[in-house]
Amino acid sequence: MHDLRYPAKPRPGDRVAVVSPSTALPAIFPHVHELGLRRLRDELGLEPVEYPTTRQWQADPRDRARDLNAAFADPTITAVLATVGGDDQVTVIPHLDDEVLRANPKPFFGYSDNTNLLNHLYGLGIVGYHGGSVLVHLGRPVEMHPTSLDSLRAALFTSGWYDLAPADEWGDEPGDWQDPAGLDRPSTMFPGTGWSWHGPAHTVEGPVWGGNLEILSRILQAGRVGPSESYAGSVFLMETSEELPSDVEVYRMLRNLGERGLLAGFPAVLVARAKAWDFAKPNNQEQKQAYAEAQRAAVLRALSEYAPDTVAVFDLDIGHTDPQLIVPYGGTARVDAVNRSISVRY
Repeated sequence: MHDLRYPAKPRPGDRVAVVSPSTALPAIFPHVHELGLRRLRDELGLEPVEYPTTRQWQADPRDRARDLNAAFADPTITAVLATVGGDDQVTVIPHLDDEVLRANPKPFFGYSDNTNLLNHLYGLGIVGYHGGSVLVHLGRPVEMHPTSLDSLRAALFTSGWYDLAPADEWGDEPGDWQDPAGLDRPSTMFPGTGWSWHGPAHTVEGPVWGGNLEILSRILQAGRVGPSESYAGSVFLMETSEELPSDVEVYRMLRNLGERGLLAGFPAVLVARAKAWDFAKPNNQEQKQAYAEAQRAAVLRALSEYAPDTVAVFDLDIGHTDPQLIVPYGGTARVDAVNRSISVRY
């Protein structure tokens, strides 16, 4: 097991880095980005600091890495937040200065393609934070979702245990960022469905590892995951993106994790609510339900074949849907299948 350490937390009034290690969507949607920055200041009391590639479209991976190195090295910066995800952060990781990161550990917040950096920090022994996006969550239309805001505030400023809970409402149909007036229209939301539990009734406690399944698969292909036994005892977090991978693809990716020996080492798996709608695939409610059920069946099939004694919890608000709870990546999670509760230590 990795010897992981929690970085020191920021305080209200601190300067925090806002970076684009993946896609610099602030360059295309500055109105959404500016709203997110205002909420960082007004809702959380933090002073955002942008870097040269934060709004630079298709910046060279070496330049994006240079900004990350600078953000971690700057003693006046107390946390680092990603603006959004993308699909090529795998090309940025080789240019990071690991000595700088180790010497200056800071809380990093991101998800989706930022699974690359979260996994890299994990390998350096630094706890990161899966979740939070300046554009998606801070820049949410009308207001930040209270559930997202409460979790983000707790993850930023506190270090104790935080109880995750099923959301009363959820959504996966975001507004169109190309329409500035969309920021004034409420998000489409649906009644909460609660969590779904599978597996034995016992309690599991361990460090969190995993992330976006599509990105994790690419990280494995790039050879940037350690020996499988070093992750044994971890709580596996998995979520899927707006790419809407099929149930067949999800099963095959998990099967590969099983063949590698990873799945058998996870005593618990936290599965995010499946995002089942995208502008390119505007599924109706029946189609979304069918997609989510097929994905759940794929996960359960893989677990039955490779990790039959694993506790699995589905429909957590920890992925690409709204609201979003923050999970400490490398930090401790407690999954209590007896009382059906989940807590994480921020």
